[in-house]
Amino acid sequence: MIDVREIMKILPHRYPFLLIDRILEIKETSILAIKNVTYNEPFFQGHFPGHPVMPGVLIVEAMAQAGGALLLGKVEDREDKLIFFTGIDNCRFRQPVVPGDQVVFEVEIAKARKTFAKMRGRALVDGQVVCEADLMSAMADRP
Repeated sequence: MIDVREIMKILPHRYPFLLIDRILEIKETSILAIKNVTYNEPFFQGHFPGHPVMPGVLIVEAMAQAGGALLLGKVEDREDKLIFFTGIDNCRFRQPVVPGDQVVFEVEIAKARKTFAKMRGRALVDGQVVCEADLMSAMADRP
């Protein structure tokens, strides 16, 4: 397992935009990561008051961060690189994510070149798919 301190050594994201809490498993072409969703998340103040739902775009972003951790984990000079989210296809939301949920992100590389990758991701709560998408990314040098 990789905790959030180690994740911050891989990804450039920081609170409140670091959206994965732990990596459970990382293999050559896949990763399992989790996000513990709590009521004190800043987005719940306005989405939706009285009926808090995690914004779908943040679920997809967390999935992309898991994929970024997978890709950057393979790069020796990762502190000099950034992974940019370049596209999304076939995204579907199946049910809402609410405070108290633990979201498990399963992301696998479908195709990878030196600086480009296409990944397939799923987000699950209690074993049920809440979101799935094909994600594209590009690696670039940090300015």
